[in-house]
Parts: sequence; structure tokens; C-alpha cells
Amino acid sequence: MAFQAPTGPLYYLISLPSSVAPAGADPESALVRDLSATLNLPSKDDVAQFLIPHFKIGTLDQLVQQSDEIAKADTQFESVVSRTVDILKAVYDGKTEQVAAAKIVSDKPVETYLKSFQWNAAKYRVDKPIAELLDTLSKEVFALDGDLKAVYTNYMLAKNNLGAAERKQIGNLSTRSLHDIVKKSDFVIGSEYLETVLVVVPKASVKQFIRGYETLVPMVVPRSANVITNDDEFFLYSVTVFKKSVPEFLHKCRESKWHPREFKWSDGVIEDLKKEKDKAFEQERRLWGEVVRLARATYADSFQAWIHLKSIRVFVESVLRYGLPPDFISVLVKPPVASIQKAKVALTQKYGYLAGNAFTKDKKGKIVREDQGLQEYSTIVDTEYEAFVFYEIVVT
Repeated sequence: MAFQAPTGPLYYLISLPSSVAPAGADPESALVRDLSATLNLPSKDDVAQFLIPHFKIGTLDQLVQQSDEIAKADTQFESVVSRTVDILKAVYDGKTEQVAAAKIVSDKPVETYLKSFQWNAAKYRVDKPIAELLDTLSKEVFALDGDLKAVYTNYMLAKNNLGAAERKQIGNLSTRSLHDIVKKSDFVIGSEYLETVLVVVPKASVKQFIRGYETLVPMVVPRSANVITNDDEFFLYSVTVFKKSVPEFLHKCRESKWHPREFKWSDGVIEDLKKEKDKAFEQERRLWGEVVRLARATYADSFQAWIHLKSIRVFVESVLRYGLPPDFISVLVKPPVASIQKAKVALTQKYGYLAGNAFTKDKKGKIVREDQGLQEYSTIVDTEYEAFVFYEIVVT
């Protein structure tokens, strides 16, 4: 499969047993320096220790089951974050700077939050079982996602209503709304016998209309045709006709390829029509603000929950890989954009020995080994097995 570039900044979240750190008084700092040299990172800020607390551990069977549940939740959380970004892009019309400014987590730009991650012990107590932490995180993220979906759906309905109201004010005179064009003085109001009819006439047919409208039916008021307005294609006329002749007059107009517009003046209706667009605009703007506020909050909280889940996942996988008691160092690495594939290869070459002699890879990166137990482990724990705990984080 061809390499696909990530859709946003890419980070590696890696856990290695403490025993691999170069000898020294500070193994964490030594490992960070060693990784920086191994990956030829351009900046010291591209690698840093990623502090993960120790969680309550149950049985090995429970950890294996939780590994699968956490992996599923990881994918779901990432999808929520991605959907939220899509909504931010939609409401900001794809304006990159505004979308970036909206992606704030714990009052920090998202990448700053990731690089300086600290477990929120006040919100997610580490003395709780892993299963309970997973349940708390899942309920929070799915509730945020559900609320945002509901508000965004309402916003899209309001946006569509505004679009419909605006479309009434565009187009030519044969189709567009007339409520902002005609005036009360264009109509005969309150007559028992007379009615004003509106007719849209193609420019090429104006002379024919003027010559013939009075004789279309017997009961047309002479010289009553008045031009209300015109556009590039049509003229809008008002004509006064006796009420009993109106249906026949409209029929004759259609036969002559003129376009009668059904419109009866009513002070209340006209006022309502004029308010329609204003109301649609106000509702769209109100819901836009609500979506923006909720999308920003959802991004902040769901991204934070996702990274906390990643921390739990790294801990669980590290215990399963490296054993008890937990003794590992986790680091966050931002590989060079131009050499992402090379960076992963370099890591495997450096730490592939952690899997023992059973670990090899073919040219496609798949596991090739005689060790059936390792194959079974890779199937149970992760779809793709690495010699060490390794996850990618794409900041969308």
C-alpha cells in the first residue's frame, strides 16, 4: 500500500522499558536525547517525556480485555475529534486561521497541550479502576458528540431556511418573490368589483402586450396597465380587471406566453413576508454562534479525553509487553515531515530487539516469525504489532 501523508501534524507516542535508557543519573532525559539522535530530529522540542501515571491493575485477563475495549474507544474518540474539526471547518467556511484559532485545549493551542500533557487527576482520579476511567471518558465524549450533532443539525436546517428565503429574492421577475418590489399603491384595494392582476411580460413581447391586453377579455379596465419594475428579461405590469373576468384573463395571458403572478395584497401577509428573511437570518446567526461555541468546547474536551485515553492505552500495553511492576518511559516524538517513514524504520531498527529473535518484518512491514505465541498476542492486543509500544497521533 502506498504511503499516505497524514492529514495534520503527526506525533509518535512511544513507550520503552526503562532498561533501554542509556546509563546515567537521569534515564528519562538520556532516553530523550538518544531518541533525538536516532531520529535526527531538527529541534529538541520535537521529543519530550510524556508523563503517564500508574493506574490500578487487575488481573492479566482483565488487562487483555481492556486492551481491546480501549483500542475500540481510541478509534471512536478520534472520529469524534475529526467530526468536530469538520464542523468547525464548515461553520468557518474553511478559513484555516479561524479553524486553527478555535482548536484550543485547556487554554492552549492543541499542539502545545499535547507536548505539555499532564494527567488531570482532579477530573479523572487514578485511584479508580481502568474500566471505570474508560466508562467515564466514553460517556463524556459520546455526550459531547451527541449534543454537537443535535445543535449542528438545527443549524443546518436554519441555514437551509435562510437560503430558501434568500433565493426568493434572486432570479428573474417570473420566479422571484415580489413582496419587496410591489407597493400598496400598485393595487386596487377594497373594491367590490375590481382586482389588480400582476403579469410578467418578456421584453420582446411588451409591444404585443400593450396592444392586446385590453381586448383579451371584455372586462379589462382601459389604460390600466402600469409598469412596476423590470429586469434584464422581463417587465412587471399591474392590470386592473373586473373580478369575474380574472380567471379568463389569466388563462389568456398564459396562452400569449405572458406570466401571471399570483399575488394578493394584504398588509399582514406582506409584513410577514418581509419579516421572513430577517427571522431566518437571525435564527441562522443565533444557531451559528451556538454551534461555534459548542464545537470549540467539544473539540477541547473530546481531544483532552482522547489523549487521556491514549495514556491509559500506553500504560496497559506497556504492562502487557514489559511486565510488572510497571517500569517504562513514555515519550512524545514529532518526526520530521520529510522523513516520516524513515523515522519509523529507524525506531524499529533501534528497538526491534525488544521482541526477541521471533520478531522480523517483511518488505511490507508485516510480522514474519515462527513464534506462534507472538502471533496470537499481536492478534489479541493490536492489529499491527510493533516490538515496542507505539501509537500515532494525528492532530486534525
